[in-house]
Amino acid sequence: MKALQYRTIGSAPEVVEIETPEPGPGQVRLKVTAAGVCHSDDFIMSLPEEHYVYALPQTLGHEGAGTVDKLGDGVAHLELGTSVAVYGPWGCGRCYECSKGSENYCTNAHEFGIRPPGLGSPGSMAEYMIVDSARHLVPLGDLDPVKNVSLTDAGLTPYHAIKGSLDKLHAGSTCVVIGVGGLGHVAVQLLRAMTPATVVALDISEEKLNLATDVGAQYTFPSEPGAVATVRDLTRGEGVNVVFDFVANQATMDLGHAMMRPQGDQVLVGVGAGVLPVGLTTGAMESTIRSPYWGSRPELIEVLDLARTSGINVHTEVYSLDNAPEAYAKLHRNEIMGRAVVVP
Repeated sequence: MKALQYRTIGSAPEVVEIETPEPGPGQVRLKVTAAGVCHSDDFIMSLPEEHYVYALPQTLGHEGAGTVDKLGDGVAHLELGTSVAVYGPWGCGRCYECSKGSENYCTNAHEFGIRPPGLGSPGSMAEYMIVDSARHLVPLGDLDPVKNVSLTDAGLTPYHAIKGSLDKLHAGSTCVVIGVGGLGHVAVQLLRAMTPATVVALDISEEKLNLATDVGAQYTFPSEPGAVATVRDLTRGEGVNVVFDFVANQATMDLGHAMMRPQGDQVLVGVGAGVLPVGLTTGAMESTIRSPYWGSRPELIEVLDLARTSGINVHTEVYSLDNAPEAYAKLHRNEIMGRAVVVP
């Protein structure tokens, strides 16, 4: 079968021919119908060799959808041909967090060497993929896999981040979304569907600010130091209740920190890194800084239900598997609007 693999440190991913995998006991093989292209993939492929922790070659793709193609021994109550989405942050299935469906916070995954697809385990950028357990499959029903596959991360991750701050997103509140890319433009839609808060979007790209307006942001401004005064004026000098930072580099973290109001949340969702001052005299009093990761299995079900009932959608650009390297090249150049989706 064909697969898109990251094979050499510092090189672009390649489309290669590999053996079609067979499911072992408890596993499920999917015929892949769609796979999402994510900045996390670009991030791991930009790591120097001393910081790269995954095996090579690595079949990419942690956003996946497919139809059930073959069942391993012991798998029951799952029909061949069923259209499913793949829940990505796999865990042990036995610890307290996994028992709640929060496999994104599994306490045993590191010890047991459990890796998400495309981030350590073979991913969805292939004609077929193996899913370790049927519990990681969520029925798509009548949802189009190409249009909705990226909800498994680009929808689930902001949904999980937003749920952690719902008590602060009340009527009269204001929130800021920094970075209106693959996750950020879905976050704007989720905020409008789930809360009465006023949504402000910041980005360095005018095109992405236009996308933010199209999907529901009430205000958009360039992501630059002057945005602090602009946003504070918008909130009558009080600052914002919640900042959702989908970039999370030093510049955006400083920007968000300067906008906070007392008792607000600064939620760092992006894969960047930086340093923020903490303490009673170094920022808004009783404010919090959170770094949520992905989301739970029940939350993925909720996100897909929102797609059915509230029109939550991902702006997609579609590529064939043969053209997938170009999708990653465009992602690296920051030229993708919304999400690129690969269809094998």
